[in-house]
Parts: sequence; structure tokens; C-alpha cells
Amino acid sequence: MATTIWIDGQFYDRESAKISVFDHGLLYGDGVFEGIRAYDGRIFRLEEHLERLYDSAKAIALDIPMSMDEMIRVTELALQHSGIGNAYLRHVITRGVGDLGLDPRKCPRATVIIIVDTIKMFPAERLAMGLTLVTAGTPIAHRESLSPRVKSLNYLPHVMAKLEGINAGADEVLMLDSAGTVAEASGQNVFVVKRGVLRTPPPFAGILQGVTRDAVLELAAELGITAREEQINRYDIYTADEVFLTGTASEIVPVRVVDGRTIGTELPGPVTRRLQAAFQALVRR
Repeated sequence: MATTIWIDGQFYDRESAKISVFDHGLLYGDGVFEGIRAYDGRIFRLEEHLERLYDSAKAIALDIPMSMDEMIRVTELALQHSGIGNAYLRHVITRGVGDLGLDPRKCPRATVIIIVDTIKMFPAERLAMGLTLVTAGTPIAHRESLSPRVKSLNYLPHVMAKLEGINAGADEVLMLDSAGTVAEASGQNVFVVKRGVLRTPPPFAGILQGVTRDAVLELAAELGITAREEQINRYDIYTADEVFLTGTASEIVPVRVVDGRTIGTELPGPVTRRLQAAFQALVRR
């Protein structure tokens, strides 16, 4: 079992994989990406992830030089080639090799990269204790500059917010929009529970609509948990009975402290615990 990288039709290992320094993904963050999980050799919601990848590419006028069926086939081949059963897959599509100018016409063909590796977001002891969050001063990017539903390679605001959390000694950060409304964490969606009701920011609130987020909403419906997509603020976070984050890499992670306020009395809370169990059953059936 080893890290496997597929680039434009060829397999490489971690040491040999390379792209051009003139690739616009490197020079300008001009591209899109997707993170996907495999459990016991089976890829979780591959088509949903790839649909988002292709939609993101279309939104920025980036032509992926292979059909979705071809992408599915190559993704499955890369996973098999790696031998990693419980894997994290990263698809990266860049504008391709051009020159030092911005003109995308100078990039005749997109670069397609698939990385198969493993990932561990937080140490086990932090998961057991629950995450500590702080509110970042860096807001999410304005939704009119680039739709947050485009999973682009330019994650600098989120990186800067993450750095704020690191400097504050926190595990993660809470990111707000320019109006001060809760949007997301640095790389996860946010959920709160109050009196048994589950709430999460809606897609129009400037969030990336996560595949795991959507799966949690589906599971909530199956379990009879009332769930709402509506805007929330930090008061809703501070006074919640439960708070948790969701993401492909992190799955469902309970939060214990936000800006010095302890969340709830039980960790994980009863709703979080039910959803975690249901999610683990979902990804393996």
C-alpha cells in the first residue's frame, strides 16, 4: 500500500510526481479540486463528488479533458493501484500549462491529477475530548467575487483563518461572512443542535455545500430528527446543546468549546452520537 498519483494518464509515487512551474494551478490557483473517501475499498458517493467537481469546473469555464465516466473508471483504477482500502482521494484539475500571464487561452489543455493517500485530520485524543474552536477574524470570500460552491484551488482565506486558530491554540476556526453570520469552519460545514432540532447554514449563506453535510441531512430525515437549513449566528453556537463539524476528511466531529464557551453537557451529544453511528453504517453498506 503506497501513495499513488495519477497525472494525465501516468502513475507516479510521491517522490516522482511533478507538474510544470508554468501550470496555472500553481501560479494563480486557477483550478478546482475534490476530496473523496474510500471505505474498505469502496468509494463513498463518487458520482456526487465528481458532479460537484465538473460543476465547479464549468462555473470557471475550465474544460476537463475527459468524460465523467472516464473519470470514474480512472479513479477506481487509481484506488486499486494504490492498494489502500481506507483511502482519501484528491482530484485536482488545473487550467494547465501556460505562460506567466493571466490569459487562460495560453493554457491549451487542463492538467488532471488524482492522488490516493490517507488522511487524519485530528489526533484521537482531541476527537475524544471534542474540538476547541475560535472565531477567525478573516471572513470567507465575498460570494459575489466567486461563488463559494466552486471548490477552487484558491483557499488562501481559509488558510489564513486556520493560521489564526493555530496561533490561538485552537483545533479549528469558525468563519463568518462579511455580515457576521456563521458560514463554516476552515474546511468543514457547521451544525448546531438545540432542543433536539438540527440546524446548519443554507447554501446561499456563502458555504461550500458539502457531500457529507448533505448525507447528514438525509440521515437526520431517516432518523426522525428535525433539521433546518437556515442562517445562524454566534449566539446560536454559544447557546447550542451540541455543535459538530462535517467534512469528507473529518466525517462528523463533535465540538466542545467555542470562543471559551463550553457547549452542552455531554460529549458527544445524543443527536451527534446517533448521526455518527448512522454515518458509519452508511459508508460501509
